[in-house]
Amino acid sequence: MGERKVLTGAYAAAEAVRLVQPDVVAIYPITPSTGVAERVADLCSEGKMRARLVRVESEHSAISVLMAASALGARTFSATSSQGLALMHEVLHWTAGARLPVVMVNANRGLAAPWVLGPDHQDSLSQRDTGWMQVYVASGQELLDTVVQAYRVAEEVLLPCLVCMDGFYISHTAEPLEVPSEEEVAAFLPPPPPRPGLDPNSPAAMGALVDGATYGRIRALEHRAMAEAEEAWARAEEEFARAFGRSYAALEGYRVEGAELLLLAMGTAASTARAAVDSLRDQGVAVGLVRLRRFRPFPSGALAAMVKGAARVAVLERSISPGHQGIVASEVRAALYPAPEGPEVSGFVLGMGGQDVTPEMVEEAAKAALKGEGREEVTWVGLD
Repeated sequence: MGERKVLTGAYAAAEAVRLVQPDVVAIYPITPSTGVAERVADLCSEGKMRARLVRVESEHSAISVLMAASALGARTFSATSSQGLALMHEVLHWTAGARLPVVMVNANRGLAAPWVLGPDHQDSLSQRDTGWMQVYVASGQELLDTVVQAYRVAEEVLLPCLVCMDGFYISHTAEPLEVPSEEEVAAFLPPPPPRPGLDPNSPAAMGALVDGATYGRIRALEHRAMAEAEEAWARAEEEFARAFGRSYAALEGYRVEGAELLLLAMGTAASTARAAVDSLRDQGVAVGLVRLRRFRPFPSGALAAMVKGAARVAVLERSISPGHQGIVASEVRAALYPAPEGPEVSGFVLGMGGQDVTPEMVEEAAKAALKGEGREEVTWVGLD
């Protein structure tokens, strides 16, 4: 049986790693993910984890170690944040292209310059096209559970996965969590299935030079695997709910019935948005909320079904593609565009760099969306 513990998000991630028992862990600490590295190191030194802990000189080295270890068939883990994730960018492409099921936790933090410690989603969304799956959690419990699920899916479809938590808001906040036993997790997460890989006794090349046609075919297969991952996530979430009694999905709806306007948010901002939805409902405004949990693979079909009937969708996000629009807003617009009578989509950027997202800010964005603002240009909320 499991037990109830009070843990920060960083320690919750480390507990999940202990339950999964990877073979190799390579971490270069960076705020606000350092707590994950510290606790994993403690667990290894205490003999509670059998992983080979590799202390490296940079985040680029950390992901390179995991790529090599995973290519040999090892189950692997790392954690990073912000500039550290950006430094990994080159090898993120290599890892996904080689179809290696590496799992990594990212404590979201704004990118420099200027230097900032507060969270936004610019660091991970900048890695959108590397071929990694991406999941955004809203609590420490969800973080622990999602790390376990991520290994199940990654090892099934052979794609790496980035599990994202808002830095400080989750990584440094303690809450009571249900921690399952190793036996329960082992029943849900079997050992990695055999897969093609490197063998020191049978030398071979990985990532060798190919012609354009072969390269295109490999990219097409990677894209197909991402589509298959959507069904793999749904199966894993359903089986997890049966085993542990906690359910998750690509999208989480709140008071969507009869809503004229649906707010859409990721991460902890969704919790604030729920309070704003209740306040607006009390004011007679027909508004609801959609929390986007899984960004890659993007749940286009599920999103279209959930927002059907709403006249407007207002995307609230902690990210921007300079010169274009909010990153999440562009994804939502693309997903809903084929619908013949789809809702109008407005985009609002708020909470960048850890600026507090208040219920008042969310209400301001909602009322602006009802007036048609945010449809043509990015609307910034909370700035003087």
